[in-house]
Amino acid sequence: MSEELNKKQYSADSIQALEGMEHVRMRPSMYIGDVGVRGLHHLVYEVVDNSIDEALAGHCDTISVIINEDNSVTVEDNGRGIPVDIHKKEGISALEVVMTKIGAGGKFDKDSYKVSGGLHGVGVSCVNALSEHLKATVFRDGTVWEQEYKRGKTQYPVKSVGETDQRGTVVTFKPDPEIFKQTLEYNYDTLASRMRELAFLNKGIRITLTDRRNTDEKGEFLGEEFYSEEGLKEFIKFLDGNREPLIEEVISMEGEKNGIPVEVAMIYNTSFNENLHSYVNNINTHEGGTHLSGFRRGLTTTLKKYADNSGLLDKLKFEIAGDDFREGLTAIVSVKVAEPQFEGQTKTKLGNREVTSAVSQAVSEMLENYLEEHPNDAKTIVQKVILAAQARHAARKAREMVQRKTVMSGAGLPGKLSDCSEQDPEKCEVFLVEGDSAGGTAKQGRDRNFQAILPLRGKILNVEKAMSHKVFENEEIRNIFTALGVTIGTEEDSKALNMSKLRYHKIVIMCDADVDGSHIATLILTFFFRYMKELIENGYVYIATPPLYLVKKGNKKEYAWNDKERDDLAEQFGGSVNIQRYKGLGEMNAEQLWDTTMNPEFRTLRQVTIDNGSEADRIFSMLMGDEVPPRREFIEKNAIYANIDA
Repeated sequence: MSEELNKKQYSADSIQALEGMEHVRMRPSMYIGDVGVRGLHHLVYEVVDNSIDEALAGHCDTISVIINEDNSVTVEDNGRGIPVDIHKKEGISALEVVMTKIGAGGKFDKDSYKVSGGLHGVGVSCVNALSEHLKATVFRDGTVWEQEYKRGKTQYPVKSVGETDQRGTVVTFKPDPEIFKQTLEYNYDTLASRMRELAFLNKGIRITLTDRRNTDEKGEFLGEEFYSEEGLKEFIKFLDGNREPLIEEVISMEGEKNGIPVEVAMIYNTSFNENLHSYVNNINTHEGGTHLSGFRRGLTTTLKKYADNSGLLDKLKFEIAGDDFREGLTAIVSVKVAEPQFEGQTKTKLGNREVTSAVSQAVSEMLENYLEEHPNDAKTIVQKVILAAQARHAARKAREMVQRKTVMSGAGLPGKLSDCSEQDPEKCEVFLVEGDSAGGTAKQGRDRNFQAILPLRGKILNVEKAMSHKVFENEEIRNIFTALGVTIGTEEDSKALNMSKLRYHKIVIMCDADVDGSHIATLILTFFFRYMKELIENGYVYIATPPLYLVKKGNKKEYAWNDKERDDLAEQFGGSVNIQRYKGLGEMNAEQLWDTTMNPEFRTLRQVTIDNGSEADRIFSMLMGDEVPPRREFIEKNAIYANIDA
């Protein structure tokens, strides 16, 4: 593409200012979701999205993300550089328009960008509005241009500060403490997970992440480089690394259908879970949408046709359902859509109808070719489908047994449940407590008006390695279903969760603060993630944080939640102090448990969230799968301090 055409396609006039940015600082959550940890990290994603969009347009192949010592972040790319010439309508530099007008950018000009992930977001101007300080440096047409901003306000006009043979854009921003009051500290693993995902979704792009706050044994900054040559094929191998494959090869395709670029990769494993991950313009559409519907249609139709023709279904006494074709399947669907229409509560459900047939056609062609060329694998897959159908049939009977025993059918609640008197689910909370001893203490210490207690006997079933009918036959899991008042499975979808009669809007996992307790909490979380994910997505699941120590001296006593707090308190009290280590919840009396862990005025509950579905899926399969060493290492490393937000 000639330089002249480039300039014509991407110049000041490509930038359209849609509205002002005054509202952003007043209502930041409307733009970035929240002003907690998630919103803080979203700022980085917005800036990186700009660079990825340059890469999608074919003008950038290297992106660098640096967490600086002061928790500011620098994002640099080798794209064309944001235009700096005067914008005709606004009368100021296009760079200033992009940085100070919400909704401004070249993404709205179809000549500049065919597709864009940034369209779903709010743009770098929102990042600017929510930053204490932001500096933009542009390398373009042999000149270095620069402008700085404070809380979104321009500090001086765009100016030339030197010459260069580089090209690209550098943005350094520091989140504003007036907005992000909960924390200003970036989590390296959270950013690394997203950068890795972006590298898989955009093969051939090199993304580096550097943490200048931490060094390794050699004294070098902590950092990683993410690069993928095979894209989704490698992504599948990464996600399924802890599962046993059923077939040797990852089935994959990449192409364009009806003008829509479609990329799909999938593999079958020996697990009983379905793991589908979908993306539109690099945005994780965890609510699915038309692209996922197209994938399911293409998969089911093609496999059903093959299975019917193979004769392997002849002896089966009942119909194969769509779910059966997806048991033990890990798949990623990624589409690029010029004008995506999003639906759903969190705007992560694709609504473009034309995408369904495009993906369905692509998947059908891919599978037909694969099944024809790999007859042994094809037979193995069909046999897996038959087993899934038989298990589903058994699970339906077990599920019906659960549902007959729920409160909805009037059969009463589990005998072990100590319920609360309040009837409004929004005001009610239930504590899932390990063991009868801790359960007894919790029952004595609770507020009976709004707090219910359900003791669980020992370690519940590991659902990661169990067939679904075994899950529904498990007594402890049946008690959880019955106590919560939820049911699973409909005529259309055997895995759909019905929450219309949910009895509590706070479901609190309360386990001992030790390695065993963490293991039990992880087992319960795995169950929720695989069978009741909607509860997590709606923000109903929490983890209690009981203290580890009681530090006493005379009449003074304080609780400590980790070793550092214990040591600080011991030093503060001075002299000879008495330190009690709580090995379990049962060692506390009812008053202590109420004061530290159950009293809404003083307790700390950690809400369980799913920031990254594919990473959560990978971690649960690693922790609860057949590979013991990685599970043990993770639990021992994180038992006390783990933030189990997946």
